[in-house]
Amino acid sequence: MELEFLKTLVIIFGTSACVVFVLQKLNIPSVVGFLIAGAALGPHGFGMIHEVREVELLAEVGVILLLFTIGLEISLKSLKRIRSTIIGGGFSQVLMTLLVTAAIAYPFLGKLNESIFTGFLVALSSTAIIMKMLLDRAEMDSPHGRLSIGILIFQDLCVVPLMLLIPILAGNQGSFPGLLWTMAKSATILFAVIFSARWLVPNILHQIVHTRSRELFVITVILLCLGTALLTSELGLSLALGAFLAGLVISESEYANQAISDILPFKDSFNGLFFISVGMLMDLRFLSQNPLLILFAVIFILLLKTSTGFFSVHLLGHPVRVSLQTGLQLAQIGEFSFVLAMAGKSAGLITESLYQLFLSSSVLTMLLTPLIVQLSPNISIWVSSKRLLERLDRMRKRAEREGLPSKREGHVIIVGFGLNGRNLAEGLKEASVPYVALCRP
Repeated sequence: MELEFLKTLVIIFGTSACVVFVLQKLNIPSVVGFLIAGAALGPHGFGMIHEVREVELLAEVGVILLLFTIGLEISLKSLKRIRSTIIGGGFSQVLMTLLVTAAIAYPFLGKLNESIFTGFLVALSSTAIIMKMLLDRAEMDSPHGRLSIGILIFQDLCVVPLMLLIPILAGNQGSFPGLLWTMAKSATILFAVIFSARWLVPNILHQIVHTRSRELFVITVILLCLGTALLTSELGLSLALGAFLAGLVISESEYANQAISDILPFKDSFNGLFFISVGMLMDLRFLSQNPLLILFAVIFILLLKTSTGFFSVHLLGHPVRVSLQTGLQLAQIGEFSFVLAMAGKSAGLITESLYQLFLSSSVLTMLLTPLIVQLSPNISIWVSSKRLLERLDRMRKRAEREGLPSKREGHVIIVGFGLNGRNLAEGLKEASVPYVALCRP
């Protein structure tokens, strides 16, 4: 049994390495290579791997490490800085996508609960792909990068209540008081996280670092990650939420960068297994037998999510070009949608054929994401140059003009907002000196 599992891992990593190597030459992200490798190796492809359960277990560890590193890279201070995007943009994007998808799906499915659940699946975008591409393109601090990150954070936080609503929609178990109790537990955990981030964990890590043992530091970081994830799971919440909160706690300490560098190799390896396991679930026969249906679903998802992302950001007062570029980046289906889909299938909210339609169309949106992100600057510039959108942008600016000062004096102008620009801004903020940052959108 152990030898068979080792053989499976050798096949997976060997094939993935070859596929990723070829795609890297074509400037295509490795996530796409993992999905293709999984589809080819799985029981619905060449059948080289029949038992995918063990791979899925490792994939769950990948999701935990993924959310942990995201929490490490996003501190409570940064969340506070983009809170309007998280709350306003994220909420409106998820709500609009959910409602429109449910309204369109209802005539075909005939059941309101199944239609709402379909909206759950479509509403989430891929944090893993977009974060990776923003890092590779050095656009984390760009306007559309910050907006995308804010909305993605809100979507990731939505996974918990959406998972809690699945048994209620299925009518199997759960109740509204039970949901309120779980949300109360979530709020309690969040308060505990804030306390730990400010006082407890920084002091613990400070003592660990003074031992000058890198092994002890790595073990402590992994223990905090897995221990918090296990704690939230025992309290009825998700493992992923606990891992994210653990990363958020450590990000408030001065050792966040060291933790990221130590955990990153583990995250990349296990995260690859997650996308491979997703590719294994896709039935290539269903894809070949229903090409038009899948094509229609892909076009619908891309257009809908681009539109809802655009309007969510534009309603916050951002220009047409930035809004559209953000919408294009959020147009794909996310990795947590697969987690919701598996839970919904177990609860009877989704049939096997609809499950395969979701898998096929979702993987294709992921495959198209690198091309869409690469073309998004040109598309947004071209669309924003059209007269109608120009008029909308002028109307928005005219409405804001009365509330803005016509002239600013006595402030510092920061040209460029990279690492040095951000450090300078922090210093000016502490000295109560007003500043304006100019950066390329």
